[in-house]
Amino acid sequence: MDEISLKGKDIVIVGLQPWYFPTGCNAKDIAVRLSAHNRVLYVNFPLKRKAYFARNTDPMIRQHVHILRQKEEKLRIVAPNIWEYYPSSLIESVNWLPYTKAHKAVNYFNNRRLAGDIRQATSQLGFRDIILFNDNDIYNGFYLKELLTPSLYIYYFRDFLQGYDYWKKHTSILEPQLLRKSDLVVANSIYYAAYSKEYNPNSWYIGQGCNLQAFDHQKSEGQPAELQGLKRPLVGYIGALDTARLDENIIRIIARKIPACTVVLVGPEDDRFRQSDLHTIPNILFTGGKPFDQLSAFVRSFDVCINPQLQNQITKGNYPLKIDEYLAIGKPVVATKTMAMEAFKDHTYLADTPDEYPGLILKAIAENDSRKEKERIAFAQSHTWENSVAELSKAIIRTLNDKSHKTRHRTTIV
Repeated sequence: MDEISLKGKDIVIVGLQPWYFPTGCNAKDIAVRLSAHNRVLYVNFPLKRKAYFARNTDPMIRQHVHILRQKEEKLRIVAPNIWEYYPSSLIESVNWLPYTKAHKAVNYFNNRRLAGDIRQATSQLGFRDIILFNDNDIYNGFYLKELLTPSLYIYYFRDFLQGYDYWKKHTSILEPQLLRKSDLVVANSIYYAAYSKEYNPNSWYIGQGCNLQAFDHQKSEGQPAELQGLKRPLVGYIGALDTARLDENIIRIIARKIPACTVVLVGPEDDRFRQSDLHTIPNILFTGGKPFDQLSAFVRSFDVCINPQLQNQITKGNYPLKIDEYLAIGKPVVATKTMAMEAFKDHTYLADTPDEYPGLILKAIAENDSRKEKERIAFAQSHTWENSVAELSKAIIRTLNDKSHKTRHRTTIV
């Protein structure tokens, strides 16, 4: 890793998730690894004017609002070589606008305000020749390459926002443009890398890092109280129960075709899941959301784990982090076959259709043994942030070298 590490650079990270959110995110993990040999400024998402002046402050952004209203220090060190920054400029909402000159103008001014804040923070830190890393923020990062003139502009593709109703109107137009003008595109799934390459030949698959300490296969845990006395096998899922991603029908088919099993769904539900008839099926258990540190006890108790995804624009490319969490404990896994799941095909059972789930579940249980468990664990443990950031470093170094070579070549010609 050290031989291919990026070193001595000043890196600015912008994205959709602030540092102060309690949940983890890829950009924060990447920032931590990059900070081993570089200085990193992590820029929190700018506040929208409407949210700032709202009578009831959204608890998710309350900390940012407090810092601005109380005029507290906006630049804070959070770890060695990492600073968190709270932009002071407020931005206007643009998503509701049609894609017209008005939308472009408002979005440009939002970007200009954010760029001014970033310039102030980098000046305060003495950053020079910054590398700008944009974590999937299509709107607020769209003009930052032109406004900040970084030595390298990187777009990190980790979620297909074009697949969501809220985002698709503008991102289907803006994201291809952003991919084209980026110096480098890096993606956490094979599908996103291939998609990006259609617009930018300098697109790299860097894999996905995972924090699997909480899913240590050697950890000893008791069975959660909710699972005691249930019919087995236990067929389990952990994660948000989101109807944009999960197929209710798969869950229904499993419960009905394997009446001896209990399907255990661990996670918060969206409105449609809460109203689903799945709640009336006796061998389906909804536990509700659980603290992160309790999830591994549920996985450890399952006989087989599932990821009953829909096959759509959102899911076909998304890296399935929960699969690594399942495999890290050695559990057999049945999942919907998507392009992103191709990387897992040797260690999971993949279903093309909902009707294939029950048979694959029974097969996964019947074929399970200690050798397969060890192979699954080893595979999951290879998906480290160190490996992912090593690939990112290689892509950055190669791109910087190519840019330097082209600059020298132009200078020689002139």
